[in-house]
Amino acid sequence: MGIINFMSKQFNAILFDGPERSQLLPFTYIRPVAELRIGIDTLREKWEAFLGQECSFATQNYLSSKYPLHNADLNYFINPTYIPTRSLAIQVKNLKENQVLIFDSNPLAFCTTNFILPSDTSGFNEIDVDQELIQIKNCSDLFVHNAEVLVQDFKRLTKDRISQVLDDTNRVINPDQVFVEPGARVFCTILNASEGPIYIGADAQIMEGSMLRGPLAICENSVVKMGAKIYGGTTIGPNAKVGGELNNVLFLGNSNKGHDGFLGNAVIGEWCNIGAATDASNLKNNYSKIRIWNYVTENFAKTELQFCGLLMGDYSRCGIHSMFNTATLIGVNSNVFGTGFPRTFIPSYSYGGAQGFQTYAFAKAMESNNAMMERKGSKLTDHDIQILETIFDTTAVWRKDS
Repeated sequence: MGIINFMSKQFNAILFDGPERSQLLPFTYIRPVAELRIGIDTLREKWEAFLGQECSFATQNYLSSKYPLHNADLNYFINPTYIPTRSLAIQVKNLKENQVLIFDSNPLAFCTTNFILPSDTSGFNEIDVDQELIQIKNCSDLFVHNAEVLVQDFKRLTKDRISQVLDDTNRVINPDQVFVEPGARVFCTILNASEGPIYIGADAQIMEGSMLRGPLAICENSVVKMGAKIYGGTTIGPNAKVGGELNNVLFLGNSNKGHDGFLGNAVIGEWCNIGAATDASNLKNNYSKIRIWNYVTENFAKTELQFCGLLMGDYSRCGIHSMFNTATLIGVNSNVFGTGFPRTFIPSYSYGGAQGFQTYAFAKAMESNNAMMERKGSKLTDHDIQILETIFDTTAVWRKDS
C-alpha cells in the first residue's frame, strides 16, 4: 500500500525513517522524518535541492498512504537526518549498486536494486563520508542546530537573487544579510542581521514595532504581531502567527502564538495554539542539566542541555496564562488548561492540566482540529484522520485518566 513502481533506470532517491525516528517523537508521529522543518525549509526540500529531483519516502506503514514510496530498478535509500551539502549529494549520487555510504559508523545512504530498505550493511561495500556533517538525532536537536542550518539555507535560497526593497520606515542593520521575498509586508520594524541573516518569506507580514534579530526565518504567509521580540535561532514556519518574546524557537508551521508570553529553546508542531500570556521555562532554577521524556525508554533521559523549553506535538493547544516547567514535552492532539504547572510529560490525546488529565475523546479532538484548520482555509483529509486515529490507539499506553 502506498508504493508506486516506476521501474525507472534514472536516479531514484528514497528518504527513509532511520533509528532516529523514535527519538524525534512526538514530531514524527504525523509525518516522516524527512518532512521535519529545520532552518528555513524541510529536510526533504533540502535533499531535493541538492539532488536536483523529487524524493519519495520509506516511512511507517500508517503514514505510507499519504507519503508513498516510489521504486525503480536502482534505488538510493537516504537517511534525511543528515543535513545535506553539495559535496555530500555528489557522494550519494556516485554510489554504485551494493555500495553504502557510512558516516560515524552509521549507514547514511544505500544503493540497491532491492525495493525495501536494507536492514544492515552486510553485503554492501562501505564508503566513508569525506566531511563533517550535522545530524538531527533527537527532538532537542531541532532547536540546538536551527541557527547553524538556517545560515546554510539562507545562502542556498538567496544565492544570485535580489531581495525586495524594504520600506523606509524600517531600521535595518547589516542589510546585505536581510532577504525579503515578493509580497512580504514589513513596516516600522527593527531588523538586526549583524549576528546572522534574516529571511522573510513570500507574503509574510511583519507588523509595526517588531524587533527581529538574526539568524531568523519568517516563512511564507506567516504573521508577526505588533511589538514582537524575536531573537536569533528562530524559525517561524509557513502560515503561522506569532507574538510576544521568542528565543531560539522552531515553529513547524500553521500554528498560532498571537499574544504576549515567552518561549525559548522550543519546538512547536503544526496546528498548535498557544493561549495569551503563556510562559514556558527554558532554564531550571538551580541551573542543572535537564532531562527530557524519552519514548523509547519510557522514562526521562539525561541530557547535556542546560536550556530546553516547550516541546509541543502537532494539533496540541494550551489555554490562556498556561505555565510550563523546563523541558515539558506534550504529545499530539492534547488540550492543556488551568492554573499551576502540569507534569513535564503529557501524553497524546490528554485533556486537562495540573489538577489531572483525562483522555481527549477522538471525535472531540477532530472537531477542534477542523475548527482551527477552517480558519486557515484547510481541513483534515481522510489520510489525516486515519493517521491521527492510529496515533490515538498507539499512544493509549501512556494515558492514565486522573
